[in-house]
Amino acid sequence: MTTPDVSYIAEFTDGPLEGEVETRILIGGAAEKRIGMVAAVDGLESLFWYDAGEEREVNDQLHVRYSFDAGDSDPVESDEETF
Repeated sequence: MTTPDVSYIAEFTDGPLEGEVETRILIGGAAEKRIGMVAAVDGLESLFWYDAGEEREVNDQLHVRYSFDAGDSDPVESDEETF
């Protein structure tokens, strides 16, 4: 008897988390359609939203590519003063 996979691989394709990959838990047997991620940019914590895109199987593991939603995310700017 085999146990079904309860996890998948999330790949962040662009935005501040571009190139990051993490293992996530399937919710109700499916990958999340939208993920909110907190990350530090220039020492400030920011909330970034990513939307699910392409899904594919790699070595019997679900991989989902997430793209950055800049409109709903915190701005990605430095607080440096401009002279």
